Amino acid sequence: MADHQEASVTLPSDPVSVSTARRYVGDILTEWGLPADTDVADTVRLIVSELATNAVQHTLGLSPTFTVDVRLDRDESLRIGVTDSHPRYPKRLPAAVQQDNGRGMVIVRWLTAECGGRLMVCPTPEGGKTVWITLPWTVPVQS
Repeated sequence: MADHQEASVTLPSDPVSVSTARRYVGDILTEWGLPADTDVADTVRLIVSELATNAVQHTLGLSPTFTVDVRLDRDESLRIGVTDSHPRYPKRLPAAVQQDNGRGMVIVRWLTAECGGRLMVCPTPEGGKTVWITLPWTVPVQS
């Protein structure tokens, strides 16, 4: 495997695209050597689901697409970014007990930190933003 890998997909800002993004990242990571049935793979798929959901739900229809970038530096880190064209940064919404929303970024921050990673939000030159997570990359040695 090469020392550096990159993959990306652009999807319509539609709820159906969330599962497509999750599957895409899962398939890429499997191709790069991370078995699909690991806790790390499950965690990454959940993070991607939350970030893609935010890109669809919270851009107020102003971002017709979102892009998922996956980058791997073999001995260093896995970076996943979700980019949309809406300038508003994600923020923590009050989560009422009876509501199903408002917890996405809390979940992403917690899972990322739990894995020893970090989360960043960066503006894009086009006026949107990318939410990046960076995680340590470790793949079980296959015999």
